[in-house]
Amino acid sequence: MGVRGGARLYAAVAVRGFRRYATYRVATLAGVFTNTVFGFVVAYTYTALWSVRPRLGGYDLPQAVTFVWLGQGLLMATALLGGGNESELVERIRSGDVAIDLYRPVNLQLWWLATDLGRAAFHLVGRGVLPMAAASLVFRLAWPSGVAAWGCFLVSVALGVVVSFAIRYLVALTSFWLLDGAGVLLMAALLATFFSGMVLPLTVFPGWLGTLARALPWSAQLQVPADVFLGRHRGSGVLWALAFQAGWAVVLLGAGQLVQSVATRKVVVQGG
Repeated sequence: MGVRGGARLYAAVAVRGFRRYATYRVATLAGVFTNTVFGFVVAYTYTALWSVRPRLGGYDLPQAVTFVWLGQGLLMATALLGGGNESELVERIRSGDVAIDLYRPVNLQLWWLATDLGRAAFHLVGRGVLPMAAASLVFRLAWPSGVAAWGCFLVSVALGVVVSFAIRYLVALTSFWLLDGAGVLLMAALLATFFSGMVLPLTVFPGWLGTLARALPWSAQLQVPADVFLGRHRGSGVLWALAFQAGWAVVLLGAGQLVQSVATRKVVVQGG
């Protein structure tokens, strides 16, 4: 399969992933309602906290409230609490159906990445836009200024989705050696919730904990895209932020390929 043919294949897989999730209209509307209600609860909590501690974490109140709604908008796109394709992959590994996937003339990781990009694109539109629109009617939000800022934000979101997928893919591959991947998936979701900035912006974390949290890959899922959106990175700072995300994406995808090759040999040995 040539490069152009492979690109068309994975693009078709991504489109199929988008259409697959677009069929769940009622679930999407329920998710939008849940994100919006929870967003209002957290936004008013942040309002109370920032009224006592103005400029906490370096954010003014509109920026802090915007951070909340960005978290709700990106919650499903970056699968911060799970909900991606990792559970399906874990089940295919557990049942042994993944052996069929490994013998196909496509890269297993790229196939699942394309599927996840389609899923993320739908959730970014389906569950990201409406909560932000509802919030803009009630709160004063901090919006990017200019087309370039919006473009950098979308690139940052895309890189955040790739980093999220790479982490979840590695977690799913542990099912080749574990009897049940549910516990690992739960642990991964908890780590993502805490170290992505979903609970509080990572700039609020004190001392070495904040430094460590901002250096870990989970920060690429929410903290970095949010700071790009809020204009906290300017000039070369934006490029450094995007390079941080891209670096983690390359490292984690490479690790996934390595673990995948080890798992493939394991399947071949057992099958032989």
